[in-house]
Amino acid sequence: MIHSGSAIPNTGIPGLIGGFAGERVLRAPADGIFHPLLDIGAQVRQGDVAATVDGVPMVCTLDGVLRGILAEGTPVHKSMKAGDIDPRCAIEHCYCASDKALAVGGGVLEAILDLTGVLRGSGKEC
Repeated sequence: MIHSGSAIPNTGIPGLIGGFAGERVLRAPADGIFHPLLDIGAQVRQGDVAATVDGVPMVCTLDGVLRGILAEGTPVHKSMKAGDIDPRCAIEHCYCASDKALAVGGGVLEAILDLTGVLRGSGKEC
């Protein structure tokens, strides 16, 4: 929880997973309406087409499991993040909270407890 100042700027590069970072991100190939061709959990190979944007293919950047993809009909702009590949090829990772999501959730809980004063005076301050 940040009480003053700000977080470091977003680099736009996702965390390293299985030796890959930015390569994991699937980006919209054009401005338009997003049409997924694959579902979360699909095993993909580099070069597979995961979706189209007004007929322009969004090509998989590496081998792995499709961990995230935008919904049918989502308006997108060129280079917008539209999907994510997990190179570890573990389908179960698609259906559980990521380390980042757990950390954010823990931070939110800590902020709620701090701002509401729930822990003050209990001898259990964080």
